[in-house]
Amino acid sequence: MENIKENAELNKLNHSCAHLMAQAVKHLYPNAKFWVGPVIEEGFYYDMDLGDVTLTDEDLEKISKEMKKIAKDGKRIVRKELTKEEALEMFKDDEYKVDLIENMPEGEVISCYTQGDFTDLCRGPHVESVKECKHFKLLRFSGAYYKGDANNKVLQRVYGVCFPTEEELEKHLQELEEQKERDHRKLGKELGIFMFSDLVGKGLPMWLPNGFILRRTLVDYITDKELAHGYQHVMTPSLGSVDLYKTSGHWDHYKEDMFPAMQLDNEAYVLRPMNCPHHMMMFKNSLHSYRDLPVRIAEIANDFRYESSGSLCGLERARAFTQNDSHIFCTKDQIKEEFKAVIDLILDVYKDFGFKDYRFRLSLRDKNNTEKYFGNDELWEQSEKELREVLESMHADYYEAEGEAAFYGPKLDVQVKSAIGHDVSLSTVQLDYQLPERFELTYIDENGEKQRPVVIHRAILGSLDRFVAFLLEETKGILPLWLAPIGVNIIPVNLEHHLAYAKEMESNLKKAGYRVSLDDRNEKLSYRMRESVVKKIPVTVILGQKEVDSKLISYRESDSEETTTVSISEFENYLQKRIEEKI
Repeated sequence: MENIKENAELNKLNHSCAHLMAQAVKHLYPNAKFWVGPVIEEGFYYDMDLGDVTLTDEDLEKISKEMKKIAKDGKRIVRKELTKEEALEMFKDDEYKVDLIENMPEGEVISCYTQGDFTDLCRGPHVESVKECKHFKLLRFSGAYYKGDANNKVLQRVYGVCFPTEEELEKHLQELEEQKERDHRKLGKELGIFMFSDLVGKGLPMWLPNGFILRRTLVDYITDKELAHGYQHVMTPSLGSVDLYKTSGHWDHYKEDMFPAMQLDNEAYVLRPMNCPHHMMMFKNSLHSYRDLPVRIAEIANDFRYESSGSLCGLERARAFTQNDSHIFCTKDQIKEEFKAVIDLILDVYKDFGFKDYRFRLSLRDKNNTEKYFGNDELWEQSEKELREVLESMHADYYEAEGEAAFYGPKLDVQVKSAIGHDVSLSTVQLDYQLPERFELTYIDENGEKQRPVVIHRAILGSLDRFVAFLLEETKGILPLWLAPIGVNIIPVNLEHHLAYAKEMESNLKKAGYRVSLDDRNEKLSYRMRESVVKKIPVTVILGQKEVDSKLISYRESDSEETTTVSISEFENYLQKRIEEKI
């Protein structure tokens, strides 16, 4: 989907359309006052104060109708530069514009744009005429705190999008509908994967039975992969003392993203935002020789971060989540080999899930804002240099992103393009000289002397929650057989004559390890089959008299209306093949 903000022409058109919308609103609500109306990836929005008026869908229709009337009139859009005094006088009745003007940097050019009877404060640029904005659609409205501050008044935000032609607009609207169908929040509710409750707490997901099965399958999958690659799995508490995080540096550099400390028996504890400090202490718990290295500690760990309520987005961004986390303690000579092994594991996992559209991003420190990172320049430069060398030795296609590093070291993020156009960081690998220094970690080298290990932080599936969100959107909820909470749904055509055979098949398949459901409701066959499709069950088995008499299995795949009839052994071979091939 087109990123409207990054496309110069669409950016200009959508910003102009935001002004067209504000003009229409002013016609309909003469006392309306306006805050900001920026262009965003999906189009534009405008925040406005409409007094006692609360917008409805009918109001959106009225605004759209007025916008079309103004666009048809075709007034030119004219720019004018103002002094600060002129601007303050022009917008003196709108406290929101006055605030913008008063907070402009000294010497900044102030300009306004006029179209017919409407003038708005704006940097621009804009299109020549309002007629160019006629192919638009107002999408939705919501509340938004003034300046994003929960202590301020709630303004009304109206979203829209504009394109040069009706055809381009229609294409975009179809893509938006596809996005809605793929939204993991919608799919999660429909498929019984997860739920949220404000009474439990915002941003705290609860996994329903189907979701638990999906999570457990993912956990078993990645745990088995890691054990086969020499990782040792551990379990650590979801709490840590404030002193632990002061030692690690998180308290100084990450405190704002952590839940507040709890004071208990003269000790302060916090919900952990990540697992690194716990794993550092595990390594420090025993003596290590160079012969022991690398030590690979892995954990499926629950973490907690205080995300602002406005940034919460289903499983994609929550306040409680589970990480597929690991820390590799190695010598400097082992960095390249271990780093390459992690990347190979990532690619192996992506192959199993069929992920192909991804890029490597080398996330570096912001050299103009070094105070938000800890450690010295020499270690940072060494870490960044070594990561580049590893990537170049692997001939990896990567790009650099300054300012995206963790506060303790550079990292390699794997950016995956989702089916709805989002750029998602699924996996990450980080090189760290800092935490071993802060925790005074050591191993004994071949000369009997103490040395500092290097730590490689890595997450293959990343946050399991975000991974499930990505999977649901990528597959539109039609998960492959090996992942689906219910893999096979058995439907007897006639409950009186075919139910016994259906129960026999259910029992046999469950004993063979398949996740099976039996739909023995007293409903029409067509209704039960349609329900199986709606629930996105990969394989639906239909058992009638022919199947009972001949001991056969007839089945349909979720994306097909074609029925296949096979023997019981052939059906089990078919299921096993799909699971082995991860399809």
